[in-house]
Amino acid sequence: MKTLLFSYPIFTAKSTHNITHKPPLISDFSSQLGFSYCSNNIKGSNHFKLRVIGKNFEEDGYSTHEDEENDGFLLGIEKDTVAEFQLIPQSGMLLLFAFATFLLELPGDFEVGNFYDDILADKYEASVSDELIEERLTELTYNIVFVTSEASPYSKTGGLGDVCGSLPIALAARGHRVMVVSPRYLHGDPSDDKFAGATNLNCVTKVHCFGGIQQVDFFHEYRAGVDWVFVDHPSYHRPGNPYGDIYGAFGDNQFRFTLLCQAACEAPLVLPLGGFTYGENCLFLANDWHAGLVPVLLAAKYRPNGVYKDARSIIAIHNLAHQGIEPAATYGNLGLPLEWYGALEWVFPTWARTHALDTGQAVNILKGAIVTADRILTVSQGYSWEITTPEGGYGLNELLSSRKFVVNGITNGIDVTEWDPSSDEHIASHYSMDDISGKVVIANCVCEMQIKCKIALQKELGLAVLPDCPLVGFIGRLDYQKGIDILLSATPNLLQDDVQFIMLGSGEKQYEEWMRATETSFSDQFRGWVGFNVPISHRITAGCDILLMPSRFEPCGLNQLYAMRYGTIPVVHGTGGLKAKVKKVPGIWAFAPLTKECMLDALRVAIRTYREHKTSWEGLMRRGMERDCSWDNAAVQYEQVFEWAFMDPPYVT
Repeated sequence: MKTLLFSYPIFTAKSTHNITHKPPLISDFSSQLGFSYCSNNIKGSNHFKLRVIGKNFEEDGYSTHEDEENDGFLLGIEKDTVAEFQLIPQSGMLLLFAFATFLLELPGDFEVGNFYDDILADKYEASVSDELIEERLTELTYNIVFVTSEASPYSKTGGLGDVCGSLPIALAARGHRVMVVSPRYLHGDPSDDKFAGATNLNCVTKVHCFGGIQQVDFFHEYRAGVDWVFVDHPSYHRPGNPYGDIYGAFGDNQFRFTLLCQAACEAPLVLPLGGFTYGENCLFLANDWHAGLVPVLLAAKYRPNGVYKDARSIIAIHNLAHQGIEPAATYGNLGLPLEWYGALEWVFPTWARTHALDTGQAVNILKGAIVTADRILTVSQGYSWEITTPEGGYGLNELLSSRKFVVNGITNGIDVTEWDPSSDEHIASHYSMDDISGKVVIANCVCEMQIKCKIALQKELGLAVLPDCPLVGFIGRLDYQKGIDILLSATPNLLQDDVQFIMLGSGEKQYEEWMRATETSFSDQFRGWVGFNVPISHRITAGCDILLMPSRFEPCGLNQLYAMRYGTIPVVHGTGGLKAKVKKVPGIWAFAPLTKECMLDALRVAIRTYREHKTSWEGLMRRGMERDCSWDNAAVQYEQVFEWAFMDPPYVT
């Protein structure tokens, strides 16, 4: 007898999943359901599953693991990362019953029934391995257009540049055609050489915005399988970073990034890259508010005129605190029809208005993107939940909650070539998870550790060379978001515990001066490096025992990923991407709430473990180093969201 067990939830949403170990006839039928590949883990209580049971039964009535691998297969379903429901596609609801009917027509005896958590408890339950998912051939390929204000190595101020410099390469390696559109920033200094490999396509395009016609040029470089396209306009040619200079943010940023979005929408239609254009069947991945007009333009300008009817858009939120809010009077500059004002309309609360006659009327570009995008992505699963709360939603939490069934979180990856302790050119001694002797040497078969990278770092920075002294590091901006005020108040207490502390970063002047003063007061224990230095950041990551990250909010965070890869233990505030990633490694510390006392308690537990339980500490190091933080792993998850985006029709009014 064979058994078909299934259940389905009330809630429905987009989904598509892999089928492995398929019987031949079922293989032919599965494509009609829209299931194109398999999820690696099935969690929660409500999901759709098929179990084809073999002839050999154990006492509990289920087949052995070996039988399931030969005869069984699983249909996974989407897990909504906000609501924590297990979901199946709307279009698949009726087909599930058709599928059941189809199976019942097969030769043999079947039983149909519902199941929930009892099936999940089955110790023989099979799931598809991460290796199988990562190695599977990409069944669907897309024309993907990244739109971003920065992309490393051409332009970078933070994590956004890292994402848009690495993720496109990982997706291109999986068979997708990928274009990245960003501005061609020229500063009149040697940094302009980063664009030396890009050639002018001689394709001048006219863009209608800000009450006139702007002409833009496109420069192109094909590198690492990706089309890097740079929008050229005089507004991008000035000293400073992409958003401002020493005097503050540029006053024309709305114009500069409206121009970027308008040009990015034209690029797939007019640029013959590799001999032919990307065309209308594209997937636009807009990053943060700077690219937020792209989904709005598709819905309000292009689709009503029969262009991009089959295209889809995804807004990726890297930091919800920045939303591109400008006075309501600027709406006419965006090149949008008047009837679309409501999509961007924003009203400041009374307490945030500047004077009694201020009505608070404004336009919010990121809000428009959230309204019109086909899917919404964040840079970690934890952050996808935080943005739906009043504390983390920055006024958009209700809107995001209303669209929670299209919100997903994918933790950023890291460049595992640049951040590799086995080959890092910046560190004193190389090591790996299999051989950590470059970081740790166990002398005389006892747990007395000599930290090679630590000693080199202590010597370089002029600290007392104490191999057994716990060394704590901090790398980041010196501002309120990073919890620097908590760090400032806690440092005197921390240094009383006979530890050493190294900080690398720049930011608010008062905190830079505090670092210099603390270094003078605690010359054997504290070093503060004002500014940012890439080689030093690598050496701190490799040489420290503990990396401290007391951020108030952190959508993803990369330093904790670098630290774990280098066998350095993160102690983090349990928020956003920090909590989401670190909690998967048992024994690594996440503290909450963010107070001086909680942070010191967590640090002291970590320090005591380092001093008194050397073997356990080495186990923690290895546990962090074995995590897969590569962009290849993240790219597989992005592909899943791409498939969901194409399951429903595009956004229309």
